[in-house]
Amino acid sequence: MMGLSILDRWVWDFWLAQNGAEQHIFYLQAPRSLIDPDLRHHRATVGHAVSLDFEHWRLLPDALGPGAPGEWDDMAIWTGSVLGHPGEWRMLYTGISKVEDGRVQRIGLAESNDLVHWEKHGENPVMEADPRWYQRIGKGSAPDEAWRDPYLVAAGSDGVSHALITARAIGQPAHAAGTIGHARSTDLISWEVLPPLAAPAEFAQMEVPQLLGSADGPVAVLFSCRAADHSEARKQRPGVQACSGTFVMWAPRLSGPWVVSDVPIGAGTPFGPLYAGKVVTNVHGDPAFMGFLADDAEFTGDILGPFVGPEFALPGPITSRAATSSGPD
Repeated sequence: MMGLSILDRWVWDFWLAQNGAEQHIFYLQAPRSLIDPDLRHHRATVGHAVSLDFEHWRLLPDALGPGAPGEWDDMAIWTGSVLGHPGEWRMLYTGISKVEDGRVQRIGLAESNDLVHWEKHGENPVMEADPRWYQRIGKGSAPDEAWRDPYLVAAGSDGVSHALITARAIGQPAHAAGTIGHARSTDLISWEVLPPLAAPAEFAQMEVPQLLGSADGPVAVLFSCRAADHSEARKQRPGVQACSGTFVMWAPRLSGPWVVSDVPIGAGTPFGPLYAGKVVTNVHGDPAFMGFLADDAEFTGDILGPFVGPEFALPGPITSRAATSSGPD
């Protein structure tokens, strides 16, 4: 089966970078010896593999692990994103700490000259939730402070890069507070946190976002949620499949207005909907879909795909090739 499976490790959320003909995949991993997959979140590190065809993967040294005791990311490293920057590669990643029992999420930066050896930035974290727009711990009804899963969008002609982030909006009940946070930067180091995308208030969380299209024109955002994350109002709407999976929302521009798909990508396939899904460009130049199998009954810890076909096509107007991170200039 296509995808990435490792005998002694669970793998789940992932992000990609292309360097010439090589496809690099970075992924969250934890030892299967934990037995209970719910324990993986506080043991997560970032693994790394490379492929020429998305099917045959060669494992590389792990990219990132927790910081030293007492540092802001000393418990676990969570989902991130990679972009080429002039002269090097830069990765945003999520970190959690032991002193807060993992309840506060922040975003840090790591840098590399070769995509293999990574060094954390000296002034991490580089981004935290802004209380003007986002729930902070103790200020809302959620049990933790969501500020994770940054997805980097390459700079356009204005030289500004963007990041989309899993967050919770202020002023919303827990079942509808999930939103896509937004920030911008000219160097991927100093970030200006902005108000969230005007996403419909229909989810408790909107995880692992991916932007397709450009900030200047029609856009789509992929995001994932569990069955329990759909609001009651959404569950009552005819045609909605309130299950776990990867959903899509699209808009004529980044500022909205946004429309959310009723059905997850891959519904009706033998695998069922895939979680943390991403659109990639396969070796034939076609848009394809990857994700991990995580229905409400089973977590297998394997990344599947890339898949093509009508079951994996995006709803809405965005059907263009997925943008991938290319090498530093």
